[in-house]
Amino acid sequence: MRNLDLSPLYRSFIGFDHLASMIDNASRQEKSNGYPPYNIELISENLYRVSMAVAGFTEEQLDIQVEANNLVVKGVKPEVEDNRQFLHKGISERNFERKFQLGDHVKVNSAALENGLLHIELEREVPEALKPRSIKISSGQKQIEG
Repeated sequence: MRNLDLSPLYRSFIGFDHLASMIDNASRQEKSNGYPPYNIELISENLYRVSMAVAGFTEEQLDIQVEANNLVVKGVKPEVEDNRQFLHKGISERNFERKFQLGDHVKVNSAALENGLLHIELEREVPEALKPRSIKISSGQKQIEG
């Protein structure tokens, strides 16, 4: 993969230092092994759903945390001595940690485990003060009272 030089951007943009770290984190995610597979779904304008295939994990073996705009999902299987002999083993039962970068004002509403899929519901709540607002334009002439 190519390394991007973002230094020209820093000359023009102030306060966007986190951009480089976000791109760095994204490039690290690309190098991850892809386990467990997941979907990110847009439900409506401000509602999202992350669905992860976590077959074989129970609710107690899964941990979901939000840390500084990062959604972290971990799955930990207890170590059990297993004497089974597999002819083919295609179902992975290994531990995992998957991180998702959350946008500003995105919060986790709920999580549910259903039929081997972990569904995490997210919502973007932009505060009223940050929402776009219309400004009334008045004519440049002032009324002079005499």
